[in-house]
Amino acid sequence: AGYNKLLRDIGPAGVPGECRGKGWVRPITLDDMLRLNEKQMLLASSLALAPLVVHAVPPGATQAALVPGEDPLRPRDVGFGSNGWAFGKEVTANGRGLVVGNPHFPWNGPSRFYEMHLTLPGQYDAMGVGIAGAPIVTLGFNKDVAWTHTVTAAQHFTVFQLKLDPADPTKYLVDGKSEAMRRQVISVPMPDGAPPVQRTTYATRYGPIVYNPLAGFGWTKTQAYALRDANHNNQRALETWVAIGQARSVGEVRAAVERTLGIPWVNTIAVDRAGNALHADVTAVPNVSADKVRACGTPLSAVLKGKLILLDGSRSACDWDRAAGTPVAGLMPAGDQAVLERRDYVANSNDSYWLSNPKVPAVVRSPILGAAESERTLRTRSGLIEIDRRLSGTDGLPGTKVDPAAAEAMAFANKSLAAELAIDPLLALCRGQEDVAAACAALGGWDRRFNLDSRGAYLFATFWEGVRSLPGLWAVPFDKADPVHTPRDFVTSGAQGTKLLAALKAAAATLAKQGIALDARWGDVQFAVRGQDHIPIHGASGQLGVLNVQQSDAVPGGIVPKHGSSYVQIVTFDTVGPVADALLSYSQSTDPASPYFGDQTRAFSAKRFHHLPFSEAQILADGGRKSVRISE
Repeated sequence: AGYNKLLRDIGPAGVPGECRGKGWVRPITLDDMLRLNEKQMLLASSLALAPLVVHAVPPGATQAALVPGEDPLRPRDVGFGSNGWAFGKEVTANGRGLVVGNPHFPWNGPSRFYEMHLTLPGQYDAMGVGIAGAPIVTLGFNKDVAWTHTVTAAQHFTVFQLKLDPADPTKYLVDGKSEAMRRQVISVPMPDGAPPVQRTTYATRYGPIVYNPLAGFGWTKTQAYALRDANHNNQRALETWVAIGQARSVGEVRAAVERTLGIPWVNTIAVDRAGNALHADVTAVPNVSADKVRACGTPLSAVLKGKLILLDGSRSACDWDRAAGTPVAGLMPAGDQAVLERRDYVANSNDSYWLSNPKVPAVVRSPILGAAESERTLRTRSGLIEIDRRLSGTDGLPGTKVDPAAAEAMAFANKSLAAELAIDPLLALCRGQEDVAAACAALGGWDRRFNLDSRGAYLFATFWEGVRSLPGLWAVPFDKADPVHTPRDFVTSGAQGTKLLAALKAAAATLAKQGIALDARWGDVQFAVRGQDHIPIHGASGQLGVLNVQQSDAVPGGIVPKHGSSYVQIVTFDTVGPVADALLSYSQSTDPASPYFGDQTRAFSAKRFHHLPFSEAQILADGGRKSVRISE
């Protein structure tokens, strides 16, 4: 209703310039909202496989290409990530909870966050952000709790290998009995008077048929593959986030997450005023145990291990197990998923549940929840190292406790663990090598961070991209007894050293081709474009072990962020309510004519957090409020 009223009020001329006159700018319906919600629920699960569904045809049949230039066999990389840290009373300066939320999300498109403070007197009062279309706060805080989310390592779908009926490839056998696939013709309207595009999809008791022969998912006369997603028709998430926004403790946050199993694909990291910290890796996950993965595997299952779970669809016993008390049959009960409550800290940077606090590695669970007792990413390790340095007082900041100032400094320190591990051995290797002397000198003068004034950072980022996947990079391999500090010891001897020098030379050549100096200032290389302004942006790729992630696209003269730090919040509590500092990196508005198109991007560039007023008195003291009354 609000969206449609806005369209009527502003009229065709009031629509932002890039949208003006477009046929898709029209009133929306409840059906549109449900479809949008469904898309968001599948965003980091099977949505990337949608091309494989519409491309699937029986053997001998043909179907037009999806769109020119698109490879329907290659799943799209959604690439969402985040850092979430929750500190409890044992380690915070005020003895209350403190959460650091730094979700890494797209800077453009429909998955941008927007800030809100929503109050229903006597029922609901929460502040934070939601994704386009979200009517409530999905990441934020209220008077008593603060929470953030990170994309989980759990898998939210499985693929089933089907044995087909020899008489008809559109029928499949389950326990020896033939079942017909459901056939549906989908017609998609096209703009500018073009005829609609039609696709025929095929579905089974498990879900739609998928086709990707490059991954082994062919559709032959004897076998095919079907996809089942735990987030299909997940309309429970709204209920979950309403309950989180009303929660008064991390216990109530946990209860909401566990009861509904409505969180689609993110960890929940939360704190409360009393000083408790929570990490709940509890989502809508297929109820597939490790025993079932082993018992129901096919020869292809072993090939795909670590990428997805493939089950034998010819046996009904291999379908997802049903457990009492789950809101939807086939979902994994919360008791079989991973939850950790602490009074020191929990942390997650998109690795699995296993190591949210190195003092208490989690019990190994079903592989569908992610890998355990395995190597962590540089970003995960960097976060845990920085937390340890803070609590031991070795990070150069005052004291050994966590307060908002320390948390903000940690979030935007822009250190690179890759540089910390590799730069000294690399400098020793390249010293005296004439063909890389200039590059070596540039790296020698680099502060090993990705701050605006860091010189030489782009050279190292380019170099690291070329070497990070080399085999034999580390002398000390991963050790599950020391997962935070292994692997380590950068290898520069022998043939490996030759490869590293060649990569450094190639990186220098790349910069020369781009017209970027070897010791270029990072803020001159990475920038956000707002109108005629180029706003310098700190942070860098998580592959570098940088916590403040920025993934950027190349443009003339530099790179422009497309994905990374978005809504960054540091929230603790006093005796009255929340004490919150936050930033929305790409700013609230996408309209170049708006005064809120680049204001927070400039503040982000300067690492200048906004203190958010929450109570009525704080809002009035902050200059509020201007009321706009709407009715429908």
